[in-house]
Amino acid sequence: MIPKREFNFKSIPLIIGAVFLIIMLFKSTVTVPSGHAGVLYKTFDEGVVINKPPLGEGFHVVAPWNRVTIYETRQQEISESMQVLSSNGLEIKLDATAWFHPEYKNTGKLHQEKGEDYIGRVIKPALRSATRSVVGRYTPEQLYSSKRDVIQDEIFSETKKILSNQFIQLNEVLVRDVTLPQTIKQAIEAKLKQEQATLEYEFRLETAKKEAERQRIEAEGKAKANSILSASLTDKILQEKGIEATLELSKSQNAKVVVVGSGKDGLPIILGNQ
Repeated sequence: MIPKREFNFKSIPLIIGAVFLIIMLFKSTVTVPSGHAGVLYKTFDEGVVINKPPLGEGFHVVAPWNRVTIYETRQQEISESMQVLSSNGLEIKLDATAWFHPEYKNTGKLHQEKGEDYIGRVIKPALRSATRSVVGRYTPEQLYSSKRDVIQDEIFSETKKILSNQFIQLNEVLVRDVTLPQTIKQAIEAKLKQEQATLEYEFRLETAKKEAERQRIEAEGKAKANSILSASLTDKILQEKGIEATLELSKSQNAKVVVVGSGKDGLPIILGNQ
C-alpha cells in the first residue's frame, strides 16, 4: 500500500506569489505593431504622457498599473456619402474619400483631447462641414461638368484648415461621385448638347469665312500679278518669245516646215507634215 503524502500548506504562499508574479509580468509588457504608436497613461503620475514621444514599434515593459493605448499611424481612409445643397437650393448627393493619419509626435495629445474615436469626433464632421460649405457656392451645372477638380481642391483646403490644430495630418480628399436629381441631370445634358452643337456650327462658319478670305486674297494676288505682267509685255518681247519657242521646236526630230516671218506680227509659222 502506497502511503499518502500530506499537502504542504507552507507552499501555498509561494504558489500564489508565483501566479501573481506571472500575471504582473504579463500585464507589464506590451508589443506595439508595425505602423502603430503606443500612448502611455501613468495611473499614479501625470496621466497621459504628452511631453515625450509615444512608444514605438516593438516590445516594451511598463509598470503593471499603467496603461498603453495603441494608435495606427499609417495612412488611413474614410469614405462619406453626403446630401448637400447647391447654390440654388437643389439637393446633391456627393461621395468623398479622405486620406489621413495622426501626427506621430502628437499622438499623446490626440488621445488626451480627442480620444480613440477621433475619426468620428473630428475628421468626419470636418469633412462634412467643408463639403457643405464648398458645394453651396456652385450650381448643379458646375458640379456636374467643369468644376469637379476645383471643388475637390477646395474641399481639401477647407477640411485641412479645420483640422490644422487637431493633431491630424490630412493628405488628400477625393470626390468620387456627384449625383444630381434625374430631371436636373437630363436638363443639363440637353443644354450641354445644344452648346456643343452651337460651338460646332460657329466653328464651321469661322472655317468657311477663313476659306473665303483665303480665296479672295489669292484671287487678288493673281489679278495683280496678271496686271503687272500685261503692263510689262510689249510687241518686241512677244516676238522674242515666239522666236525662242520656234527655235526649240525646230530642234525636234518630227518633220516640219518653218516659214519665217509669215505669221501675225511677223512671227514664224510652223507647218507640220500632217
